[in-house]
Amino acid sequence: MNVHASALAEAHLPDEQTTAFAREAIKDLSQQPKTLSPKYFYDATGSELFEAITRLPEYYPTRTELSILKDRGSEIAKIIPEHAALVEFGAGATTKVRLLLNQCRFAAYVPVDISGDFLKAQANGLKRDFPSLGIYPVTADFTTPFELPRAVASMPKVGFFPGSTIGNFEPHEAQAFLKSARAILGRGAQMIIGADLEKDERVLFDAYNDAAGVTARFNLNVLVRINRELGGNFDLSAFTHRAIYNRERHRIEMHLFSKKSQTVRLLGTSFSFRPGESIHTENSYKYSIERFAALAQGAGWRVRESWTDAAKMFSVHALEVAE
Repeated sequence: MNVHASALAEAHLPDEQTTAFAREAIKDLSQQPKTLSPKYFYDATGSELFEAITRLPEYYPTRTELSILKDRGSEIAKIIPEHAALVEFGAGATTKVRLLLNQCRFAAYVPVDISGDFLKAQANGLKRDFPSLGIYPVTADFTTPFELPRAVASMPKVGFFPGSTIGNFEPHEAQAFLKSARAILGRGAQMIIGADLEKDERVLFDAYNDAAGVTARFNLNVLVRINRELGGNFDLSAFTHRAIYNRERHRIEMHLFSKKSQTVRLLGTSFSFRPGESIHTENSYKYSIERFAALAQGAGWRVRESWTDAAKMFSVHALEVAE
């Protein structure tokens, strides 16, 4: 048993999800360069902070994607089978899914998210407004295989993955996710997916380094979670948020930079930081229409339709399984 496994064995963590969080955090902080998985941004506080980010004037993706879904909703509805089950991977606020539910005749909605409390609250709100819709929340890490509820087994399946969350994956991880989604949804499935597009670097910089500091609080919240849930002793005032654009790799990178030389402890393991050393917390890849189509094709999907806003800031794609 290595030292990290020993620390976990002695920690008496309360549940499987917390144990997985601890295992990944220790492994990722032991690497050079240090990293943390962005999926751990999303406890209840992180989910609320992200929803606040989507309302910021600098953050264009949400309002631009919403405009595409509104403007092209009738076109999307025409290619979706009636009485299908809509499966949303990484369900957040219900603003976008409501647009689809209003335009299309879905029989069921299956929101899937790692944040169970937030998921249930959102689902309850939908039940009040769509009383005839079957709603079956699934608390799960949507990046790993999970089972759909039996109630939707016989229905056609349509995946929904908005917000350019696909850009948070490394390209090989994005392809693996799309393959996994195809397997979960099954034969004949379709998928509606958002992807952010390449654009002026200043627009990108401002979107991820907002003047109000909401993105900074969102990024730092992962350290808050480690302190609260895993007994870490991160000093939040000793780290600063910064997002940079990596032109060669077509991605925004979010980092937490150490302001000084320091040592942090987590479940009996110490992690040393040099001044200026970073924890790389998230990537957001930006695609061209052609590169996204190639990514989908490599995962066994075919692009049926693609839509953009007039300024070509964002894209929404309708995929179908390539039988």
